[in-house]
Amino acid sequence: MSDLEPNTIRQVNALLAKQLTPHQKFSTLLRLLAKYRSEWLAEKVTRDLGVTVQQGPFAGMQLLGVAAEGCYLPKFLGCYEMELHPFLEKMPQKNYQTIIDIGCAEGYYAVGLARLLPMATVHARDSDPRARGRCQRMAALNQVSPRVLIGGEFQGEDFDKFAGQRTLVFCDIEGAEAALLDPARYPGLAGMDVIVEMHDSPKLSVSDLMASRFARTHDVEIVRSGPRNAALPAMFANASDLDRFLAVWEWRGSPTPWAVMTAKGSGPRPPPG
Repeated sequence: MSDLEPNTIRQVNALLAKQLTPHQKFSTLLRLLAKYRSEWLAEKVTRDLGVTVQQGPFAGMQLLGVAAEGCYLPKFLGCYEMELHPFLEKMPQKNYQTIIDIGCAEGYYAVGLARLLPMATVHARDSDPRARGRCQRMAALNQVSPRVLIGGEFQGEDFDKFAGQRTLVFCDIEGAEAALLDPARYPGLAGMDVIVEMHDSPKLSVSDLMASRFARTHDVEIVRSGPRNAALPAMFANASDLDRFLAVWEWRGSPTPWAVMTAKGSGPRPPPG
């Protein structure tokens, strides 16, 4: 057994010692215990079924058995961020030369897109060295290392290095997207397709900001998350409703819509050369 149980017990004890209202304690405790059960299920599924993505656009991809951060089971099941699946399935028609994955974590999208788009080079960037190490291992496990170039934090000035290439920017950086994705400051973005997970707050609607910034150069579609309806492995046939729910739960504490922004005039294109 992993350190899951003792770590969870330490977190519970620390929570109970805090000066919080009963409602705050119960709400935080509920989320903490739900994450514990989700991780417990992930360990059981990995022991019984392995680490191969079961369905969806990345079916057949080999995982590491752990996520750099956040949930793991929805990635294994192939239903993770399923609202983006229709866009992922159309990507081979775009003939992208370059994918810039900003906030690549353990490489779920960096490696998945490298497998989905065998003619593209993926630039996987993350500020966390542990995440970069896991992304490197996952690229090797899936035999796409030569096309997954891993580096540290991405700077806005770096967009210009890829100007003129058929490029997709895939971005999930926990709120920092408001500072980074600005075509007025970084003109290289104007010709690139962009998919970004947005982290709205009471102080700033990133959704409105992205739609406004890219309205002149891109067709902007705001995609919001919905209920999950994924096929579960046979081992869940007699599972409780709670475990079936936790299997597809993505641990989001609040809504995180996506902006899918297609550069105007960048429909399906013939392959380069």
